[in-house]
Amino acid sequence: MTLATLLPLALLQPKADEAALAGLMAFGCIFWLFLIVVAMAFPIFCFWRIFTKAGYNGAMALIWLVPVVGPIVVLCILAFGTWPGGQRG
Repeated sequence: MTLATLLPLALLQPKADEAALAGLMAFGCIFWLFLIVVAMAFPIFCFWRIFTKAGYNGAMALIWLVPVVGPIVVLCILAFGTWPGGQRG
């Protein structure tokens, strides 16, 4: 085989650096996805506990997932609402 026929075949083969870079990029994407899930789950877990202790349904913490206004609504409910669990008779 001549060099002219081997050169296109060599260009089609992935290089070791490209494979390593692709693996690193895949790891980076998975890592950032994990961080995003943790960053979203932690406040929901915390507010679920707060809503439960306040006497509300804990699922109200899922309002946090609504973009932009969700966290504001959750904080307003907790700040200005009556806490049924806090009243003693």
